[in-house]
Amino acid sequence: MIVLLLDYVAGILIVIGAIFTLVASIGLLRLPDLYTRMHAASKAGTLGSCVMLIALAVQSQDLAISTRALAGVIFFLMTVPISSHLLAKAAHASGCRMWPKSVRDDIGSSVQSIVKTTQS
Repeated sequence: MIVLLLDYVAGILIVIGAIFTLVASIGLLRLPDLYTRMHAASKAGTLGSCVMLIALAVQSQDLAISTRALAGVIFFLMTVPISSHLLAKAAHASGCRMWPKSVRDDIGSSVQSIVKTTQS
């Protein structure tokens, strides 16, 4: 009985993870500039991957596999936001322009304010 329940829970989690991963891939194709595409890939892609790894941990009957899957979730959650932030800063520093209809450039305004305070 409990094995059947775990199968259903794992199946639901796989479907949810696949939906988030699909949304991330659609965001990569449809969004207008590098920064919004990176946002879609880092947020929805990470969530989809983490949910699928949690499904693996639920489905697995082996403690070693479950531990590795949960370690993968922790690794994803610790590395993807940092790496996407650093990639966005590097792209901004190299001159990659934002979409013309973007509302605000937080990195550019903070750099300009630092330059103004050092000049005065």
